[in-house]
Amino acid sequence: MKNYDYIFTGSGLAALMTVYKMITSGKFADKSILLIDYDSKKKNDRTWCFWHDGPSTWEQSVTKKWDLALFANIDFRRDLDLTPYTYNCIKASDFYSQAFDLISKQKNIHFLNEKVTDINELKTHVYVATETQSFTGDKLFNSIYRKGEAEDQNQYPVLQQHFIGWFIKSKEAVFNPEQATFMDFSVEQKGNTRFMYVLPTSTTEALLEYTLFSHDLLAKSEYENEIQNYIEKLGITDYEITEKEQGSIPMTCYPFWKKNTQRVLNIGTAGGWTKASTGYTFKGSDKKSTALIAFLQKENDLTKFHKRTKFWLYDLLLLDILDRKNKKGSGIFSSMFKNGSPALIFKFLDEETTFYEDVKVILKCPKMPFIWSLIRSIRYLL
Repeated sequence: MKNYDYIFTGSGLAALMTVYKMITSGKFADKSILLIDYDSKKKNDRTWCFWHDGPSTWEQSVTKKWDLALFANIDFRRDLDLTPYTYNCIKASDFYSQAFDLISKQKNIHFLNEKVTDINELKTHVYVATETQSFTGDKLFNSIYRKGEAEDQNQYPVLQQHFIGWFIKSKEAVFNPEQATFMDFSVEQKGNTRFMYVLPTSTTEALLEYTLFSHDLLAKSEYENEIQNYIEKLGITDYEITEKEQGSIPMTCYPFWKKNTQRVLNIGTAGGWTKASTGYTFKGSDKKSTALIAFLQKENDLTKFHKRTKFWLYDLLLLDILDRKNKKGSGIFSSMFKNGSPALIFKFLDEETTFYEDVKVILKCPKMPFIWSLIRSIRYLL
């Protein structure tokens, strides 16, 4: 049975980011690394977006950038200058190619295209089995999300960011390729937090996603009917659908880190790396993976990696509100973006603001829902 220094169960975004940075750091060339995943990661199975000031590690995978964005609801529309940020779009297939092009050149790193069937931590190592083989590892990084762990408990709110998106090409030139539609709440809310998200790549091409922050998924037809209605409102009468995507991302402050041990660290969505209040995953995983590389060079106990911050509480307050009164989402996000600084909001969502800057953002939001939510959430801090 072969032993590895590091085993990654699951080779999604967080795992590939971490391994990529292990390589580029030059500090892990003497370590044996195994990635195991039933998916070969060769399909364009999703789209990631993130805001960034300047070039990122993933620059070669970025297919489109926007300097401008639109926020709208039924009452107002606001054009947002994102300076100093740009909004970046990455297709999963391009990210996978960038990561595996580098990984495949490393003699100390191996990828196994099989399904993980067992993970068992022992006194001196971690045991991992697939359908045909078994291995041991000194450290294990798990990104296989266990749905029931967070979603079958009642202590912490769990919502979903769920969506269906159409990539379309229209005969009419209706899109502004320099401006992404960040959130358009002018669609009927139907008691939920619902919005359209539009990423135009030319005057005639765009990705349109009908997105909800809510508890329950919809029938496929409901998402697609709303996309069709939105396309008609844009004045498009002749178009073709070139591709489709759909997804559901858990939004929760459930303490995944409590499952970490000295030898096992949960990463990605399975480790709580997804931004709980928005469902954004790319930027959080990018920052966490960088922090993990630095951590591994200094520490040996993986339980010490996670640090709970003030932003965990901020996310918890919003989720508490949306958990009980899901329809309030449009009003809360609209109050932030109607008069607030886009750059400051993005800095806040990136968890990089000072407490003074936090207050400037929070004061834009309705006060009483958050005050009551804070009172209810005190139990999580004890």
